[in-house]
Order: sequence, then C-alpha cells, then structure tokens
Amino acid sequence: MSDLFERHIDGYGTVRVRPLDPAGDARVVHAWVREERAAFWGMTGLTRAQVTEVYAHMATLDTHHAHLVTKDGAPAALLQTYEPGADRVGECYPVRPGDIGVHVLLAPAGPAGRRPGWTSALLTGMTAYALLGLGRRRIVVDPDVRNTGAVERFRRQGFTPGPEVVLPEVVLPDVHLPEKRARLAFLEREAAFPGDPV
Repeated sequence: MSDLFERHIDGYGTVRVRPLDPAGDARVVHAWVREERAAFWGMTGLTRAQVTEVYAHMATLDTHHAHLVTKDGAPAALLQTYEPGADRVGECYPVRPGDIGVHVLLAPAGPAGRRPGWTSALLTGMTAYALLGLGRRRIVVDPDVRNTGAVERFRRQGFTPGPEVVLPEVVLPDVHLPEKRARLAFLEREAAFPGDPV
C-alpha cells in the first residue's frame, strides 16, 4: 500500500504513515497486541485471524481508520484515527469541528531498548499526519486512567489534560468495547506546529 504521509525529523529519521493491510500486516500487529504491555489495547487474547477480522471490519468504515507507521522503513507503531462524533468518546466531551481522535500502540522495543527521544520523535511524526496531513485542528486522546505511562507520555508531548470520563460500553454485532474510565487530553495544531502551513 502506498504512503499517505511522510515527514523527516532531524536527528531521528523518516516517519511514514500508510493504511494498515489487515491481512498483510496481521503477523506484525498480532505480535504487538498480544504482549502484556498492550493490555490496554484490549486484544491480548485474540488470535491472528481475529485481529485480521477486526481490522478488515475497520477498513469498511468511513469514520475509523487503521494505519501502520514506519521509521526508516521498519514498522514502528499502529495508529488509529477516528471521527470523535461517530465514536463513544463524542458522548463525553463537546466535539469541535476539526477534531480527530487518535489511538497509538508503539512497537515493542528492540534488543537495544528505546533511545532517549525516540518515542517523542515518532509521536511528532504521527501528530503531524493527523494535524497537518489531514488538515485537522485538534487531536483528542482517551487513554485508560490506569495506563499512567500513556497519560504522562501525552502530557510530555504537549497535550493539555482534560477531564476524566467514563466511556460507555459498546455492544454491536461485530464489536464489543467494555466500559472504560479514560483521561482525555487535547493537542491543538497551533500549539504543536505553529510554523507549519496546512
């Protein structure tokens, strides 16, 4: 699949975003989501076939999209974007025109572990895609309140903490999302990329 977005980050490398291939990327994504560190992603018990099915279903939606993010060609993160007004998070805060929701799952650290600044630079590439590549005005994230690492990571990335909310349970024929207590946070385009035109 062709890239949707590319951004070179000095001292880090090139971040590219492309649509997730539900079948072709299933091996990589399944390996990531089944790890204990990904417990808050909610897919640790799924088989590879089930993971493929989840993302094949998402590929049929107009409001929710899955992407594979690479750094210098190597898989680095799973990025999901969505329209907050078409998602349960939209019931929990006043959605503005230009908002976009984002979920991020980073690839596991390699044998050498993470280097200082690695995650921040990668998130900069992903937020550039959401805000500049898609022309949006604000990102909303909704990490589980128990996921203190993610909550703190978004704060260090420049997100403004929002309210703690309860996302309602969703039960549909193809989807079941349990109730979730989340900490919302927001990143305005002008604050993240003040010098970048859209």
